[in-house]
Amino acid sequence: MSDTNDIPDHDELRAAASDLRMATFRLARRLRAQRAVDTMSDAQFAVLAALKVHGPHTLGELAERERVTAPSMNRTVNCLEELGYIARTPDEVDRRKVNVAATEVGREVVEETVRRRDAWLEDALSGMTDAERAVLAEAAALMRGVADR
Repeated sequence: MSDTNDIPDHDELRAAASDLRMATFRLARRLRAQRAVDTMSDAQFAVLAALKVHGPHTLGELAERERVTAPSMNRTVNCLEELGYIARTPDEVDRRKVNVAATEVGREVVEETVRRRDAWLEDALSGMTDAERAVLAEAAALMRGVADR
């Protein structure tokens, strides 16, 4: 650390940022591997989970939420629809719009995937001490703050 009010220098910040990024991606990769449907892509699961959590969306709203183009989202939605995980319905107010919603089967896929991911993480945490789990709980709160910036 530099000696000015315990502010880390640029190289220390760069190293810390790189280490955090790599650890976060590695953990995310391990969690993503825990899924109910092995053939479902991460992008498809993200759309299905968004529909389960936030309710029906138009194609444009989904594309904006997931930060992809409308044609890309259309391909994702088409695939999920063919598999029976989502359904399209005309908007009740504006018949030109089509709403996309998760089907019961789609919601079950999300729930089972979340259950598997939580179980994997719970198992990993069970091998840690109370102090280590407390550090991770504090880190989780800090990470949420960083993500909300």
